[in-house]
Amino acid sequence: MNGGLIQLLRKRKELIPLLGIVSCAAFGATTTMIYFLLTKPDVILNKTGNPEPWEMLDPSKPQKLLTINQQWKPVEELEMVKKMTK
Repeated sequence: MNGGLIQLLRKRKELIPLLGIVSCAAFGATTTMIYFLLTKPDVILNKTGNPEPWEMLDPSKPQKLLTINQQWKPVEELEMVKKMTK
């Protein structure tokens, strides 16, 4: 199969940029997925250990890929509901 792909690219040289762009996009998507899986605490694979990991997050720490001027303050109503449900 690999030899057929090389022969096809030799015959149709206009496919080389397309193959390069698609390969870069696939590599970027894969590395981004692995980055978020390993570094973000709200992304989980196993729900049996902690089914709601977002409850344990530090609200002062930014969770987005890019955060500009994040100001966090607690919502009073939400804090009251949390105290009542515990």
